[in-house]
Amino acid sequence: MQQFKTIPFLIFLVLACSNTPKKNIAKKIAKPVQFTTISPKEKDYYASLIEPLYKTMLLQKGFNGAIIAAKNGEIVFEDYHGWYDYKKKDSITALTPFHIASTSKTFTAMVVLRLMEQRKLNLDDNVQKYLPTFPYQNITIKNLLTHRSGLPNYVHFMEGGSTVEVIRKKNKKGKTISVKRVVTSKQPGFVGIATNRDVLQFMINYKPVVEASPNKSFHYCNTNFALLALIIEKVTNIDFPRYMMDSVFIPLGMKSSYIFSIKDTANYHPSYQPNWAPFKFEKLDCVYGDKNVYSTVRDLLQWDKALYAGTFVSPKSLEMAYAGYSNEKRGEHNYGLGWRLIEKPEGTIVYHNGWWHGNNAVFYRLIKDTATIIITGNKFNSNIYKASKMSSVFTGIVDTTKTIE
Repeated sequence: MQQFKTIPFLIFLVLACSNTPKKNIAKKIAKPVQFTTISPKEKDYYASLIEPLYKTMLLQKGFNGAIIAAKNGEIVFEDYHGWYDYKKKDSITALTPFHIASTSKTFTAMVVLRLMEQRKLNLDDNVQKYLPTFPYQNITIKNLLTHRSGLPNYVHFMEGGSTVEVIRKKNKKGKTISVKRVVTSKQPGFVGIATNRDVLQFMINYKPVVEASPNKSFHYCNTNFALLALIIEKVTNIDFPRYMMDSVFIPLGMKSSYIFSIKDTANYHPSYQPNWAPFKFEKLDCVYGDKNVYSTVRDLLQWDKALYAGTFVSPKSLEMAYAGYSNEKRGEHNYGLGWRLIEKPEGTIVYHNGWWHGNNAVFYRLIKDTATIIITGNKFNSNIYKASKMSSVFTGIVDTTKTIE
């Protein structure tokens, strides 16, 4: 096993919801940023604060993965700890790509906004304009991006029978808690290895019951982004993995990043449970758009810098992305266009976490402070979602906000 270190660090995560966007907040955090250089003394200062937090919050809690903390686009902390392949004892390095799970949604969303800028689609377009056989009426691309479509989650209805879903809700005391609910499907489960086309065809064949009518409420749902990937393929006439490689990863210098698809099943590498038991390949592991980006923390920092610079999509589009669209419930948590938001008086935090099997990911952007925390791992560890207190290294404010995938 190896460890690689640059300078010590910190971290965090969160959740979201919204309906009428708060444009004044979004406008402030969507402006292009020109970074100033960080001095060695400043890097050492951040390192001295971050390293002990990293050790106590992650390393001593069984962390297995990679982490980067950056200020003004420069790495102030970097570490690679543990095993990529537990059986072979292959070490994690800077070139080890991990499945970033739902953090993948940030890429899908930004590609949709880029296609909008190229006038190849409109956010108010009906999904049926691009997927004519889609069996639900009056659902727009924007509804998909904001998780306000009301569609059921393919992760449940493709399984058939009963599955357990973990949701976050407030109890009578106003405290946010995790609650398990049983989701029962009336239709049979899908047989075989599912692709995005299979998800759509399954919906056509069985039309699973919706959670709500379009734009009525926020309901986080992987189906939305699986459909967005199909729309991207329809508009560009290019397979989603190929389009992402040619139009996103290569241009941005993300040399170790790719989309896992059904063509890659022979190269599947398992993630792990906390006790190192491997997760076996499952029938929904080839659906992309909602997940299936594999990347490194350094590559994700390249993505972060492109967003700060406003070069991948315009500041106007970022303003739309960073606005909250689900305001039915009061609180700090909201959801933009493919981004979770924490709307605080001192500034909005833009982020997205991820969780699929044993894969964890944190992509936490303190835009007001031009700081970013990125964590990936392949052995499930919920502690990476509890690291919000570490953001005080950059903000100077102790943050106790709880985050989830």
